[in-house]
This record gives sequence, C-alpha cells and structure tokens, in this order.
Amino acid sequence: MKEMLEEKLASFIDLEKQMLDPEVQSNSSKMAAVARQHGSLAKIAGKYKRFKELIAELDELNEMAQSSDADEREMAEAEIETLTAEREEIWAELLDMTIGGEDANRTRCVMEIRAGTGGDEAALFAGNLFEMYTKHFESKKWKVEVMESSPNEIGGFKEITLGVEGEGVYRELQYESGGHRVQRVPETETKGRVHTSAATVAVLPEPEDVEVDLKPADYRRDNYRASGPGGQKVNKTDSAVRLTHHETGIVVAIQDEKSQHKNLAKAIRILKSRIYDFKRSEIDKERADERKTLVGSGDRSQRIRTYNFPDNRVTDHRIGLTIYKLDQIIAGNVSLLTDELIEHDRQTLRSSMGASD
Repeated sequence: MKEMLEEKLASFIDLEKQMLDPEVQSNSSKMAAVARQHGSLAKIAGKYKRFKELIAELDELNEMAQSSDADEREMAEAEIETLTAEREEIWAELLDMTIGGEDANRTRCVMEIRAGTGGDEAALFAGNLFEMYTKHFESKKWKVEVMESSPNEIGGFKEITLGVEGEGVYRELQYESGGHRVQRVPETETKGRVHTSAATVAVLPEPEDVEVDLKPADYRRDNYRASGPGGQKVNKTDSAVRLTHHETGIVVAIQDEKSQHKNLAKAIRILKSRIYDFKRSEIDKERADERKTLVGSGDRSQRIRTYNFPDNRVTDHRIGLTIYKLDQIIAGNVSLLTDELIEHDRQTLRSSMGASD
C-alpha cells in the first residue's frame, strides 16, 4: 500500500510539473487529459502528503517530549495527542480510498456484458443485467453511453459495451467483473422447469490519453459495412470499424453509429481500456499475493454470483453473501451487494495492514 501511495504522490507531482510546461499548455487536448488525471489524483495524493507531514511532525514532537524542560514536554505531549488523532483519521481514509487497488479512484470505466452458455435465455439474462446496471447508474447520477451492442431477435444481447462516468464508478463497479449465473424458468419453457444460464461481465478502468499513447501505426484499421440481426436495415456505406492492436492482438469492432468517425472514436476508447487492462493484469500477476484476499480482483473467469428467481435469492460466492431481495437488486438496487463487498475489502485491508506503519 505504501508503495502504491508513493507512486500516486510522485505521479501527482509530475503532473503538476507537466501542467506548467509551455509545450503541454499549448496543446489543449493534452492539457485537458493531464488536468483530468491530476484532478483524479488530487484527493488521495493530498491526503497522503498530509499523512507524511504528520509523521515527520510527530517524530519531532516525540523528541521534544523527552526534553528536560517541563513546559516544553507538556506542550509537545498535548500536540502529540491532537496530531496522532489526525494521523489515525487520515490513515483510515487512505485505507478506504485504496480499496480496489491503483485504479480505485478512476471516474471513467468501460463495462462489457456478454451472454454465456444458455442460448437465447443467456442473451435475455445479459439484457436483464444491462437494464439492472443502467437503473443503478441513474440512481447514482452517473453518465452512461452505449458504445457497442449486438442485440438478438428476442430482446436480449449477445454482448453490449457501455462507457460509464461519475464519482466512484470504478471503485464500485470493479466488483461486477466475473461470471453471473441465473436460475429461472424461461418464458419459452412449457413444463415449468428451472434452467441455468450465464453471462460474463468485464469492468475495465478507462485510462487517460497520457497513460496509453496509441498511435495509428500501433494498430490495423479495417472499415466494412455494418450488418444487423433479423434482416434489419443497416448502412449501405462502410461505416463499421475494426481495430487490431499489433502488440497484444486485441481486436475491437464497432458498428453502432452511422458515422465512421464516431465508430472509430468509440473503438479507440475501448481499445485503450483493453490495452491498459491487459498491461495492468501483467503487473497485478506480480502482486497476486497482495490482492489474493480482495474480492474486487476482476477475474472474469471466476463465477461470482448466482441469481435464483424462484427463491428471490442472490448469492455472491466470493464472500458467501446471500440476500433474499433479488427483485430489488434486478430493479437496480445493486448497492445491496456492492456495499457489502466494499465493506469486506475494507475490513480485509485493515486487517492485513494492521496499525498505521
């Protein structure tokens, strides 16, 4: 944790220098990206800077408390009590702010929902998850944009990708990454039998431009004609865009917009998020022991949750949490789950870090 906080403070100081650089100031888009990243780090960097100042001040006061001068000792001891209380308060806040790792305080992310096993029922469930999350976003007053979607003929989605923006989006939504399983009687089931199907969710932090420097030479761009399900009318121009990143092999294809320019802009945003996530995953492998006990680790291969409609039950398998309020959760009250998951991580992190050392 200390290493991560030191890195954030160093990045914050470096960004402050960049904002004073005439070359950066003359480039409005770069200046905006640097300012946005600086703003996202300001709160945690400021608190950690104050925490370090308090440590230094307390060291000096502890020396003064050994003085032979009674008045000096008394003054130091009184100040030590006040500053120790402030240090502990800031330490608790830093613990909370670092839940979820280095990307916890990002204000933008990309959410990908994909139908898994179960055919049409899985696609319908992916649609249910999309509706659940969008209602949750509305309650949080977060901005949401559909970046790419592949609907099927019966109202579900083979996959859908969303851009989400707002205070605390990644800190909370990271817990949704993984396999989601549903148990219910499909509308097409005539004998009333419960079926099981699944969908997967991936939540990727959206990096700033300065963090992933993506140039046209870094990817292959293919333009093609958009297609749609069920013979629906589509563009007769090559408006769809497919990007293939040379280094990682990551492919992003977007065809939702009629404008090729808009499809390209969305594809680049998603590609940057996937590249950032890929590189961050490589780093996280080296820190696996540190993240092992935290439930928001973003492992998409893990089955994280089961939604049982007959029993109105949701079970989060990572922390053994069962809530008999599926109707409320599917209606958008996702906080019933994420609040518990955040609290679990908070307590785990506090326990693993012990006192403020």
